[in-house]
Amino acid sequence: MATLTYVYADSTAVLGPLATYAEPHCYDLCAVHAERLTAPRGWDVMRLAEVAEPSGPSQDDLLALADAVREAGRPTLSQVPARTVELGRRGHLRVLQDPDRH
Repeated sequence: MATLTYVYADSTAVLGPLATYAEPHCYDLCAVHAERLTAPRGWDVMRLAEVAEPSGPSQDDLLALADAVREAGRPTLSQVPARTVELGRRGHLRVLQDPDRH
């Protein structure tokens, strides 16, 4: 993605990183159109930075993070007192009776 602006006084089209806020006379372009951009005869195209998709976490990274969060949330045997009584379930959630409360 990229943002296209024009400098009419210099007959220049400026293609740069995607703008963080909207301005009049700015146009956001997908990567395909940014790459194929041409300007009118007599105009120059100034490319401020290579236009590339922002990199983010991969699907594997997100799955690994979700697994780590699930694992961290599971109680270990030392966290659940031996006298704890399970009163019910709803999906993966359990209702436990407090062993110190009668």
